[in-house]
Amino acid sequence: MLQRLLRTTDDLTLTLMRLVLAFCIFPHGAQKLLGWFGGHGLGPAIEIFAKVYHIPPALTVIAVCIEFFGSIALVLGLLGRLSALGVAITMTVAAYQTYLHFGNFFMNWFGMQKGEGIEYHLLAIVIALAIAIRGSGAFSLDRLLSAKAVVEPGLQYKTKAQNA
Repeated sequence: MLQRLLRTTDDLTLTLMRLVLAFCIFPHGAQKLLGWFGGHGLGPAIEIFAKVYHIPPALTVIAVCIEFFGSIALVLGLLGRLSALGVAITMTVAAYQTYLHFGNFFMNWFGMQKGEGIEYHLLAIVIALAIAIRGSGAFSLDRLLSAKAVVEPGLQYKTKAQNA
């Protein structure tokens, strides 16, 4: 089971997507968890999510941990599939809870529409799903940890003993 979770190819495209996704999601988690980047920290985040979005505190803590620790895991390429799936779910909930009801696709760059759009969320969701499906790619701890297996085309694996 763990081997299936860790398996990946040496695809640099996956690495690039993984790093960009982490770079975009990390500040949101750091705002909510630590108060960095103009955020207010975990306590106020829990209050806002409960009052405004009716999200229970436990789910808020899970979402914040996914954004913060999941981003760090993505940078390392550690359990990339699981981290990316968490980001995809978190971004889907965020789009649904906070933006979708406005009916806007595009961000509110000029302040001329009510609310924000969901195009950022869609990009993050699709990138996260690609990583969840294909793995962390090159230069990842997932690849290093699954080094007992030899990657065949199409992600078919054979152990080193089977290859001999």
